[in-house]
Amino acid sequence: MKRLTGFYPGSFDPVTNGHLDVIERACRLVDALYVGVGMQAGKTPLLSDADRITLLEHTVEPIARRTETDVRIVEFEGLMVHKARSLDAKLIIRGLRDTTDYNYEMQMVGMNAQMAPDLQTVFVPSSPHVRHISATLVRQIAAMGGDVSAFVPAIVLEALDKL
Repeated sequence: MKRLTGFYPGSFDPVTNGHLDVIERACRLVDALYVGVGMQAGKTPLLSDADRITLLEHTVEPIARRTETDVRIVEFEGLMVHKARSLDAKLIIRGLRDTTDYNYEMQMVGMNAQMAPDLQTVFVPSSPHVRHISATLVRQIAAMGGDVSAFVPAIVLEALDKL
């Protein structure tokens, strides 16, 4: 039996409840899911690469167990289509919160289709209860001393509190 593998790329800086919603929903579509933590040269993330990977490992483990899906955290640099191919993924998973996300992601679909016509992008709409969550806003609120406990898992909140 052929396994269907997906690749969900992002910076996950920090991983939010919105990201975890997309991961859980993607697990219903695939047999294996790689969550790719982008290591982008020239960008300075709030959390270290190692912290982002560790936090994802801890937060996705219960989802993988609950959905009986093989979920692995991988790091990548460069083009997501190159990493997806190297993992033998057939689907690129992208979460959508609103039309702004949709417009941006549709541009990416066009570019990715030119570079990797063998890969398909699957949009996973965010659940209504997490649709408003953005890692960018979480970083901004946390930097100003605000309470982000409603937007991130407890282990991520602890990591942010140590910064």
